[in-house]
Amino acid sequence: MTTASTARQDTLLGKVVVEQGFCTRDELNDCVALQTELERQNNQRSLADILVANGYITQTQINRARAAAEEQRGMAQIPGYQILSKLGAGAMATVFKARQLSLDRMVAIKVLPKRMSDNKEFVDRFYQEGRAAAKLNHPNIVGAFDVGEANGYHYFVMEYVEGQTVFDQLDAGKPYPEKEALDIIIQVCKALVHAHENGLIHRDVKPKNIMITPGGIAKLADMGLAREKDDQAAALAEAGKAYGTPYYISPEQIRGEMNIDFRADIYSLGATFYHMLTGRVPFEAPSPAAVMHKHLKEELVPPDHIVTTLSAGVSEIIEVAMAKDPKRRYSSTKDMLSDLEAVARGEPPVLARKAYDLTSLADLEKTGREIPGGEVDLVEAAREQTIDFGSRTVVQKFSDPLVMTLLALLEVAAVIIILLLIFRG
Repeated sequence: MTTASTARQDTLLGKVVVEQGFCTRDELNDCVALQTELERQNNQRSLADILVANGYITQTQINRARAAAEEQRGMAQIPGYQILSKLGAGAMATVFKARQLSLDRMVAIKVLPKRMSDNKEFVDRFYQEGRAAAKLNHPNIVGAFDVGEANGYHYFVMEYVEGQTVFDQLDAGKPYPEKEALDIIIQVCKALVHAHENGLIHRDVKPKNIMITPGGIAKLADMGLAREKDDQAAALAEAGKAYGTPYYISPEQIRGEMNIDFRADIYSLGATFYHMLTGRVPFEAPSPAAVMHKHLKEELVPPDHIVTTLSAGVSEIIEVAMAKDPKRRYSSTKDMLSDLEAVARGEPPVLARKAYDLTSLADLEKTGREIPGGEVDLVEAAREQTIDFGSRTVVQKFSDPLVMTLLALLEVAAVIIILLLIFRG
């Protein structure tokens, strides 16, 4: 007779072989039915033996599945939590849906695989994610509840979010309508404003890290690469390394610059917005290295050249956010949020439009706000209107009603003079 312990092991093994794609659900069900029939005949055979005997799975795959099942068993033994199901797995961690017994609420638990536990860098980064998330409290950021270690497994407990990621919809070949994409990006921008006000750079803003609830609430997730802006020790340790996701990474992250700031997140948010609206990433290439090279060197195809129905304001916001030089981007997420909300109200994105107009003047005029290296911060200059000709800006001079009236009178006078000369001739 199969013991309760053996039955639990077979159940978990069956779950793992299907999750890892070693066999189909129907093939597993066939083997379970055969195992039950054999038990009636007092012929005890393990589920693993039946799967192999029927040719549904190899012995090597069974060994791998057993190792994975054993790991899941260990991960499931976290005091105070009842593991309900596996939500997903990556190279760095496995995420489970669980019930927190003390508060009777659903949570998500990210567990570091045991093979990573001896790697100090991985463990430190794992706890760093927990500490970073714990600093934040915002409706558009996945909340952090607990972090710790049990039975040799390091775990991080967070808010459970019902829904799907932005990437899920894009992966299904469905770009977002402008209004819906704008609403989501505004929410994520608010989340980043909060993170930045608390001194944290996310460094991995992308569609896979944005959850959307059934009610349309966007939640920014995964603080695994987050870093404090003023953490010079971390900046020095990471100098020369490209942290981020190739399709959405900023040029300064690719170069491994030490002193990246919040504008790296602005670039990644712009790249995410681009993907949501056009259905394609800003730069495509056969390899991650080639993609990153394009971020550094290739001009961006404006999104409204791909989707011609996009409003000019949205396209301008993305182009400013994704400027290769950080000093040509928005200087803060607050500025970007201001333009996003303006477009949502049907108004022009003032800062983006001014920065866009001033770009052509930057090569001619090096006045205005000077920054280290003698470059011009275009968005700051646009906002404060400090590119001066005399005591007023070019835009101010030629948009002043009095100046426009005088120019019109001069034009009329010139025409009269020409006519008089003709008649005298």
